[in-house]
Amino acid sequence: MIFGIEKSLNKHKNKKHDLSKIMHKFSIEVMPRTAEKIADFGSLLPKKTDVYIAHLEGTPINAMVETASRLVQSEFNVVPHFPARIIENKKVLENWIKQYSDLGINKALILAGSPIKTIGEFKSSMDLLSTELFDKYNFKEIFCAGHPEGNKDIDFDGTDRNLMSALKWKNDFFQRTQINWSLTTQFCFEVEPIIQWEKRLFEENINVPINIGVAGPAKLQTMIKYAMMCGVGPSIRVLEKRGKDLTKLLLPYTPAKFLSDLSDYKEANKKSNINALHFFPLGGIQKTTEFISEVKVI
Repeated sequence: MIFGIEKSLNKHKNKKHDLSKIMHKFSIEVMPRTAEKIADFGSLLPKKTDVYIAHLEGTPINAMVETASRLVQSEFNVVPHFPARIIENKKVLENWIKQYSDLGINKALILAGSPIKTIGEFKSSMDLLSTELFDKYNFKEIFCAGHPEGNKDIDFDGTDRNLMSALKWKNDFFQRTQINWSLTTQFCFEVEPIIQWEKRLFEENINVPINIGVAGPAKLQTMIKYAMMCGVGPSIRVLEKRGKDLTKLLLPYTPAKFLSDLSDYKEANKKSNINALHFFPLGGIQKTTEFISEVKVI
């Protein structure tokens, strides 16, 4: 066994088959600078895997398109990010969409993005959708961001009022288009927030596929750093508790227990809309893909 997962998997050995089932469909996220370090994605991932490309502030569009082209040539389904707050105007947005469309890409993740201050006319993912440019270029599937633990940049008071309002708007919007949509969530470290969030979605009649964000294996210090940067909510206590245990402090975190708990929930709730997993390779792409391979074959 590798990456310190033996102990964690042995602890849940009676759930091995369930882990295999929850792992049947997954996607992964890369950035141009991390993708450059991978000589051959085909040796790490099955063809047709959805590979999201994160577009961080300051990343030039040509770097994004070059990475997308390389992944398309390797027969992956490429899902570029469109962060509204770093897109200057409709002309720039259409230019980005067209460049991806010219590569045969018809999927996208749209989100507001991390900068609080916008650099142009778009403030939210709803602004991007309202242009109808994704319809114009025949995009087939749009992924929207989901926040099981909330987002204090959107709901300052700690409620989910604005988040739910936005999701209801999107739900209505996509019913008027030919584009399929789903939710891809921020990663967290406990299943309970996901359970409660899905209940809220059902209450609001938002019945769409959900792709659950999963933090890939990484050093504990690295995991805590990214969790804080990404605004992970109360489930960060899983990492804080682990950090207080000297026997675990130097061991890498892996999502084996999280996946086991998620599998149990999905198995017990046949109406759940959980459709796939989405891996954030915080400890490196290769570590995450090796973890996926290890778990899928047990």
